[in-house]
Amino acid sequence: MKIIPLHNQTNQLIADAIQQKRDAQQKLFAQYSPKMLGVCRQYVKDIHHAEDLMLSGFLKVFTNLSKFKNEGSFEGWIRRIMINTCISYLRKKNPVQLTDQDYVFNDQATQSLESTEVEDIQKMIDGLPIGYKMVFNLYAVEGYKHAEIASELGITESTSKSQLFKARKWLQAQYLQLNKTANGDK
Repeated sequence: MKIIPLHNQTNQLIADAIQQKRDAQQKLFAQYSPKMLGVCRQYVKDIHHAEDLMLSGFLKVFTNLSKFKNEGSFEGWIRRIMINTCISYLRKKNPVQLTDQDYVFNDQATQSLESTEVEDIQKMIDGLPIGYKMVFNLYAVEGYKHAEIASELGITESTSKSQLFKARKWLQAQYLQLNKTANGDK
């Protein structure tokens, strides 16, 4: 059986970081911080707040590193901490109100996303009401199931499904509006 050196190296870095070796902590931070900043940015619109949350998340990672049991991927474990850190921040900042607000939706067929810039898509996601955004990110980006989302956010599965549906419709309406503006129709 051949051991993959990369996996072995990460395990050694984790072991060294548990022993408070700063160079190991720095290497783990350097390896995972770009991805984790992206995770935080999905939940928090302001890049500076996202950076602060990422740093808070890494503080939690290094504080609880001895609790990592190699039962899944290390990156997934860190990602989960980052998501929970962001959700906690958002709950404190704006208590999540997952309601059945009615929005006017445009049911026209969605056009191709090929020409839409990533920044435009991120702006549309940033514009979602907070409850919609958290459910959308947990489901569509992180791959959580509705039962997991319900547990994480303290809502019912049906509320999670409803919020996801409404987030998708809201994004579709925003996308259609963006295309109308880009095509000079407005």
